Amino acid sequence: MTAITPMTMDNFTIRAMRRSELDLIIDWAAVEGWNPGIYDAECFYQADQCGFFVGELNNELVASISAVAYSKHFAVIGFYIVKEQFRGQGFGMKMWKAAMAYLGSERNISLDGEIAQQENYQKSGFQIAYSHIRYQAVGSGIVPDGIVELKNVPFDQLIAYGQKLFPAKREQFLRLWIKQPNSAAYGVVRDGHLVGYGVIRQSHTGFRIGPLNAEDEQIAEQLLLALLAFSSDAPVFLDVPDANSEAIKLAQRYSMKPVSQVARMYNKEIPNLPINRVFAVTSLEVG
Repeated sequence: MTAITPMTMDNFTIRAMRRSELDLIIDWAAVEGWNPGIYDAECFYQADQCGFFVGELNNELVASISAVAYSKHFAVIGFYIVKEQFRGQGFGMKMWKAAMAYLGSERNISLDGEIAQQENYQKSGFQIAYSHIRYQAVGSGIVPDGIVELKNVPFDQLIAYGQKLFPAKREQFLRLWIKQPNSAAYGVVRDGHLVGYGVIRQSHTGFRIGPLNAEDEQIAEQLLLALLAFSSDAPVFLDVPDANSEAIKLAQRYSMKPVSQVARMYNKEIPNLPINRVFAVTSLEVG
């Protein structure tokens, strides 16, 4: 894997994104209504420092895309944005081709596609695995018994648990993800083993829960209540895979409202993961 060579086409240039520019792209995502986390940028960037790109038109940033290569076999595309006034001019397709060239032909690539773009992704060889439904709740309640702070759980247990639910190891990402400012990370431990964990972080509007992973619905409910208690009276959002019927029932039982939907898509095979343990995805931007 090598960094992309800057490309120039007329007055449009694609190059590697600087770390400081990712903060701006996070703001773009907020304008698009994606409601990213306030402190997501550093976690995302450290996942693959070479996997973020910007497009400049006459030295003005007008487009972005991320292509995070987690391993030789798996990657995630996100932050596919062209500023509104520059759409329809082919810049987005140039960004897409640059990202795909960076990732190469051997990796299984994942993305979460908005409804309006799913047909275009399918033309590029992506297939829909299931949908992520974003639910909105309101923070309230108290932390139930049996919840521990994730920082008190051996980190190797977290890594081992996470590898069961994601197609690649992402140690550095998780190390940063569970320690964001104004966030909480909780787990449930039984017989000395981690059986579920969840993270809530401040977002541009309210808070976002992700991930929420658990061995069963009962553990997921414990963690959900703890996370909602952290965000008292604030709006809370979580992206729930509709392939997990128990996760959908849990959201509905607490009268959460569906507010948007995207499709989880892959360009090769759909990974054989225990989706019944995923009650909310970590992020739509980097998986």
